[in-house]
Amino acid sequence: MNLSGQNALVVGGGTGMGEAIALAFAAEGMNVAIAGRRQEKLDAVAAQSAKPMLTKTADVGDRESVRELFEWFAGEHDRLHVLVNSAGVNIPKRSMSELAPEDWDKLMRINATGAYNCLHYGLPLMRPHKEGLVINISSIAGLRASHLGGVAYNASKFAMNALGTSAAGDELPNNIRITTICPGEVDTPILDDRPEPPGPEHRATILKAEDIGQITVAVAKLPPRAHIPELTIKPTSQLFV
Repeated sequence: MNLSGQNALVVGGGTGMGEAIALAFAAEGMNVAIAGRRQEKLDAVAAQSAKPMLTKTADVGDRESVRELFEWFAGEHDRLHVLVNSAGVNIPKRSMSELAPEDWDKLMRINATGAYNCLHYGLPLMRPHKEGLVINISSIAGLRASHLGGVAYNASKFAMNALGTSAAGDELPNNIRITTICPGEVDTPILDDRPEPPGPEHRATILKAEDIGQITVAVAKLPPRAHIPELTIKPTSQLFV
């Protein structure tokens, strides 16, 4: 399906996978808006775009901020074709013995409740048109809990996956598709938050943000009759158990 002329909002589009997705969408001729917490990061992404890109600061963990984001988007475009939820964070102290309650709250607020907030305000822009696509960028940690992801991150991503599956069922009468993409290791800034960040040799063997951009475009190009509920992509070198 030709994406040219369609409208997309990429939440978390200022860095990492969200940045790569936004630029890949723009290269396909889409009208792309990106949202994130830091205006300077959004401006840097927009400067790389193949076509003009709208930017708006927003905090997915703040419901009022998300409401304002979608009101702003509705004022800029007559409809929302594709919504990407790619905002996500992790922390260095990840084990149950180290995890502080405030860090648990932070990860759940951004990774899980943030996705809910975007669905809550984004889906009403799609329902009147009886069509739309939501792509949630989750993680392989939402499929298989591991020590690497940590307690709070794993739980938040399991929640995000369940949210996408449940909401997709509810939106079947509206022909709105929700796809959850679960990447394995990707060379993005979130790796710097690991207790021991990987070095250049390891980073060279794992996925790049551009790989997620390409697979997201492939999902978006499917015709409305086709729906991928969940998609896992991992580095060739990463074990999947």
